[in-house]
Amino acid sequence: MKKRILSVLLCVVMVSMLLMGCGGKSDDGGSADGDSDKDSGGKEKIGITIQSLKNDYWAGVMGKLEELLKEEGYEYTLVDCSDNAPTQVSQIENFITSGCDLIMVHPSDAEAVEGICGEALDAGIKVMCWDDPMENTTANWILDNTALGRDIGEATAEFINANYTKDAPAKVCTIGYPSTKVLLERETGIKEGLEEFCDDGVFEIVASVEGIEADKALANVETVLQAHPDCTIFAGVGAGAMIGANEALLQKFGGAGKIPENVGVITTDVTMQQLESLKAGDEAVRAIVGFEGSSLDTAKACLEMYKRILSGEDFSGDKNVVRPTRAITVDDVDDIIAGM
Repeated sequence: MKKRILSVLLCVVMVSMLLMGCGGKSDDGGSADGDSDKDSGGKEKIGITIQSLKNDYWAGVMGKLEELLKEEGYEYTLVDCSDNAPTQVSQIENFITSGCDLIMVHPSDAEAVEGICGEALDAGIKVMCWDDPMENTTANWILDNTALGRDIGEATAEFINANYTKDAPAKVCTIGYPSTKVLLERETGIKEGLEEFCDDGVFEIVASVEGIEADKALANVETVLQAHPDCTIFAGVGAGAMIGANEALLQKFGGAGKIPENVGVITTDVTMQQLESLKAGDEAVRAIVGFEGSSLDTAKACLEMYKRILSGEDFSGDKNVVRPTRAITVDDVDDIIAGM
């Protein structure tokens, strides 16, 4: 009888040890779903779905955001939907099923995820949208994308006015991504800014191409340069547009230090590659219209939004929290690089 009792007790101990082992760490030291090494300390669970991590800007900011989430002990999962709306809907469904306290979505298609985000709200989960003024959310962290585009257009116009005349106007190419609503708004704003701030008759838009990712922008700008070899100004909606266009121009003119002074690329977003090109001063990058500052600055501002939402702050009066923009110049580029 004693042997039977001892055997049962041993079985209970072994089962308990197996159960304790469930929830172990992954090979890289973090948990399989993105936990930090330390105990979450009761911190909430966050699900994050991003349009594309192939975009240099998003990759940089999300890398810093992950560092901050780990430091503060949050449990989180961060996924990339590869700019595919059905995939993103499925990801949000998984976040609901897994019991997230907060879901942040950077929509591939905002209309396509409205329904599933409404289901998350019905399940008592808070929802934050980055970029789109969605309806079925707790709060939206957004840019006025038309206004941002106008700022890019104004910065481009300043460069054009300083280097071109009505007798010898600039040939301009805009680089956008019209299938995404906010980026279409941004490109529209660029064109409005050029019209408003350029001197009369000093520019002509000869091409408009896609280029949210650097490799696509590079290929499309090369095509533009073949069709319009006198095209010298490229204004775009993001980091990929700048990186790709700058590389195409470096190839055309023979490398850094050989770019003519009247050739320029102006876009938004802030990546290390953009900042280094701006700081170098001998490439085609002429101006960057940025946001909070560095990738770390933006990640901190995003985490602050998480905390505001999770704390129960009431956004019912105006759920659209508009992010500030700022011009990045060679004067403060070193400070921003330090935060990348």
